[in-house]
Order: sequence, then C-alpha cells, then structure tokens
Amino acid sequence: MNTRTLHRMLPLIALLALAGCATSETTYLNNGEQGLSIDCSGEANSWASCYEKADASCAGTGYRIVGTEGTPAPKESDKTLGVDVGNYKTRSVVVVCK
Repeated sequence: MNTRTLHRMLPLIALLALAGCATSETTYLNNGEQGLSIDCSGEANSWASCYEKADASCAGTGYRIVGTEGTPAPKESDKTLGVDVGNYKTRSVVVVCK
C-alpha cells in the first residue's frame, strides 16, 4: 500500500474508529434529577459498552439505570448463517450517578 492510498483511507479509518465509541450527554429527568443519556448504537458496540461508559462517566461512584431502549436481538431464523448481517443496532441507556 503506497502513501497516497493510505492518506485517502485515513478519513474512513477515523470514521470507523469513532463509530465504535459510546457517547454520553447530560439530560434531566421529569423530576428534575440530572442524569446521563448514553448512546452505544452500532455494530461495534454492545450493551456492555453502554454500562462501561456509565461507570466511567460516573467516576466509579456507581449509577442507577433509569431506562433503556434498543433494537431487540433478532431470532435465529432471521440471521444469515447464524450472524445478524446488515441490521443497524440502536442502544441507549439513561443513568443517574450515585
């Protein structure tokens, strides 16, 4: 692979790397309590990445899960050769740090 090809591929590599990161933002619950909305959607993430981000965002003090939302796991019959191909996964969780 020459340098020119590598330079063309760098933006794509950066985009793919970012797609694997869980993100969080401050949110407020109906009762006024401050929480975190964590998005860990995409093929490169899992529910575990949501909870890891929650733990890191709460600085190890712990957290309480207020809500979750996401794409349900497909049935085995909906998979191709046992793999869920091409379906974008949405996952988000709202937590309150302790």
